[in-house]
Order: sequence, then structure tokens, then C-alpha cells
Amino acid sequence: MDGLLMLSEAQMRRIAPHFPLSHGVARVDDRRVLSGILFVIRNGLRWRDAPAAYGPHKTIYNRFIRWSRLGVFNRIFAELAAGSDAGDRLMIDATHLKAHRTAASLLKKGLLPRCIGRSRGGLTTKLHAVCDGSGRPVRLALTEGQTSDYKGAALLVGTLPPARAMLGDRGYDARWFREALAERGITACIPSHRTRKIQPPYDRTLYRQRHKIENMFARLKDWRRIHTRYDRCAHTFLSAIAFAAAFIFWLNQ
Repeated sequence: MDGLLMLSEAQMRRIAPHFPLSHGVARVDDRRVLSGILFVIRNGLRWRDAPAAYGPHKTIYNRFIRWSRLGVFNRIFAELAAGSDAGDRLMIDATHLKAHRTAASLLKKGLLPRCIGRSRGGLTTKLHAVCDGSGRPVRLALTEGQTSDYKGAALLVGTLPPARAMLGDRGYDARWFREALAERGITACIPSHRTRKIQPPYDRTLYRQRHKIENMFARLKDWRRIHTRYDRCAHTFLSAIAFAAAFIFWLNQ
């Protein structure tokens, strides 16, 4: 198994409580299958190209799809992120992820939103994220690529964990967002638009820490199936992001 990604026994013990119960025939080895899922996401492979050491590729693919629909990977991420101990400040930002033609082929079909839209980069999905003070993601959301940062912030503001300050760029300089943060006891550390007649002050020294969320996006995009979206359904793509984020930032601490 040299060169292959394999979850450790300690990592499995941390996420095993969130697995669905097995009914009837026992499941194939969870550690091997989940490691195969991470390997495919990291390397941007087709499921059929997963190394034989992880078992049949159909088993890996079916487990990923089934558990995505059940919300297992999102639940793993949420529970691990709930253990964040860097609650003095939060950071919010968004990034574009290019949608491959295989993901966009069913753009206008189906009842559920696919979170694929047109932006200056073509067909894209926008990933909105909130990080803790250490640059580890604690909240994630997907929208169409052309969605404004304001709308992404509206999806996340109601679920923010307690903090003293929120760092964000000028894209989040909105009165309603500042008021929503103030209601939660969070001080906005956000530069004002130059067109504002009265510009609220912000801590410039603290604002320099915002690079950590940019670094987080860079580490996530090192995983090829996140940098380029191949999944047609938004919930499966978000599951891939959540599982990768859980592994990169929470299981390897």
C-alpha cells in the first residue's frame, strides 16, 4: 500500500460514531473504502481508476453516493469542526470552483438546485466558507458561481459559532451583515467600500490574519476533485468538500 492514502485507526475511531448502522450483511471494510474515497477526491480520478488495493471501484462509488445522500460526510465535518478551540475570531470568504462539462451536462434538469452558474470564469460553483482563527473551516455552503458574497454570507450568518471578531474583505461590507454580527456579539473587522461617506473603523493589525482563509482555500484546491467539479449533484460535491476538509484540517491535527 506504499504511496496510497490510508486512514489510521485513530482517525477511524473519531469518525466511526457518525456512520449509519449496518443492516443485514456486514459492510465491506469501512477503513479501506473511505480511504479509497479520499484517494479519488485528492487525485481527481474517475471512480473506475481507483487502485485495486481499495477494493472494487463500484463499492467505493456506491458508498460515496449513498452516504452523501444520507448526509454522513457533512455530519462528520460538522461534528469535528464543532471542536474548534480558536473561538476569538472568525474569517469569511468565498472562492470559485470550475465546473467540468460532465458536471454541467444536466444544468437545467432535476428538481434540486445544482449550484452551477455563469461567472467570468465560465461555468462555476462558488464555495462560501467560515474559518476559525487557526484557518480551519467550520462552516461551508455552495451557490451558483455568479452569486454575490452578500448572499453567501446570508446562508452562513445564522449558524456562526461564538466569536469576538469576524474578518472579511470589502465584499462583505454591508450594513445588514454588520448588524447581524453585532446582534451575535461579534465585532466586524471589514474594510469599508471607498464610496462610503462614513467609513467604520476596523483593526488593521487583526485584518492581516485574513490570509489564513486564503491558505485554506489553496489547500482544498490541491485536491483535484475539489479544484474542478465533476459531480453533477450539488450535495455530492459538497460532501466531497466536507470529507476532504475534515481529513485535511481536523483529522490530521
